[in-house]
Amino acid sequence: MTDKHTSNQGRERLLRSVPPLQDQTAGDELVGLPVPLAAKVDGYVVRFASQLRQGVLAASVAIGLEVLEELMAAEVEVLAGPKGKHDPDRRFYRHGTEDGSVTLGGRRVEVRRPRVRTADDAAEAPLAAYETAKAADLLGEHMVGAMLAGLSTRRYPAALEPVGEQTDSRAKSTSKSSVSRAFVAATAERLEQLVSQPLDDQRWVIIYIDGFTFGQHQLVAALGVTSDGRKVPLAVVEGSTENATLVRRLLADLADRGLDASRGLLFVVDGSKALSSAIPAVFGDNALIGRCRLHKERNVLDHLPEAQHAWVRRKLRGAWAQPDADDARRDLEALARALQRKHPGAAASLREGLEETLTVTKLKIDGSLLKTVFSTNPVESMIEIIRDHAANVKRWRDGEMALRWAAAGMICAQGQFRRVKGYRQLPELARRLEHVTTDQMGNLDLAVTG
Repeated sequence: MTDKHTSNQGRERLLRSVPPLQDQTAGDELVGLPVPLAAKVDGYVVRFASQLRQGVLAASVAIGLEVLEELMAAEVEVLAGPKGKHDPDRRFYRHGTEDGSVTLGGRRVEVRRPRVRTADDAAEAPLAAYETAKAADLLGEHMVGAMLAGLSTRRYPAALEPVGEQTDSRAKSTSKSSVSRAFVAATAERLEQLVSQPLDDQRWVIIYIDGFTFGQHQLVAALGVTSDGRKVPLAVVEGSTENATLVRRLLADLADRGLDASRGLLFVVDGSKALSSAIPAVFGDNALIGRCRLHKERNVLDHLPEAQHAWVRRKLRGAWAQPDADDARRDLEALARALQRKHPGAAASLREGLEETLTVTKLKIDGSLLKTVFSTNPVESMIEIIRDHAANVKRWRDGEMALRWAAAGMICAQGQFRRVKGYRQLPELARRLEHVTTDQMGNLDLAVTG
């Protein structure tokens, strides 16, 4: 009781020691804040509180419109001088107002914007405050986020928070067609951003490539890993099937944008024959191919009855766990011989691309980094995010639509990425790759361990 009473007395003395706001004036200014501006802020707070019954967003938008109007008026005064005062040397003059619109609360809101022209009437002067507020990408960002979160164009207006009775009457660009047009434009920008980013400013160590479908459209995506462990979506292409032409186009685009394998580059793929032939054709012998072991395991087991799965899986994983590539190869070939008579399909599947499943073993990658490179899981995780964002799309009209949604999903996925497991081992792997070509793989002796 005594401690609490003492604490309360101390708090009261502290509160009494704080001087009132008006006592902090110095000349005609508050501490760090001019009196006129302080009064204006105080007025905004009062109006904000008075409109809170319509919601926080409604109050914020109402104040936002008032602030925008004052910013535009101040900018006009800077350009054209005080209203009503003649200036023979003026460079701009007021030219009335006209209808305009800005982005607030996820919708376009009508405003009256002042106009300013040059003194010789040759051109109109843009107002920076208005140009910033009306930027279409502000609306596009909001709409893309909503659409990728699963909101349909038809339901978009209903999902918006109220922005106040007066502002709602001036709101537009929330019809289904308007939202659709804004979304198409915004996702087209994301596609262009994705496929035009230069790749010659990074040291790329690992490239993952995998395919997926949107309706009847086959897409192939590439995900890169830099020497510091960052995952970056690189490209996506669309076609009817995952054929050699499609993957060659993807790889050629990466090369044109600066992806360089001259210092060694590890491609991790799912086993597509088109990729296995196109990668060395585009990037040469310094492009090493690592086959996804999980895909290989599934392919082999698909040729076997359920009763055979457990022991074959154990043999496969035991061979791949061997630290020496020769020992691993010997165990895998022994397994293929054991399967040959009763299950020749499984044996043929195991032998196909067997050496590529040992690429990471030949590079002596182990520890945490091995979990990153022995499968295509990183790119598959990105594809799952893309699919999740596009789950509500019922009809894929064309390939361009599939590409736009894929690009938007890839850029959205990048915001969720963390550095890859074992990223501290990547500089060592990069140094190892610099000294490696596919015809030297049998002589590797520098371990990449963590």
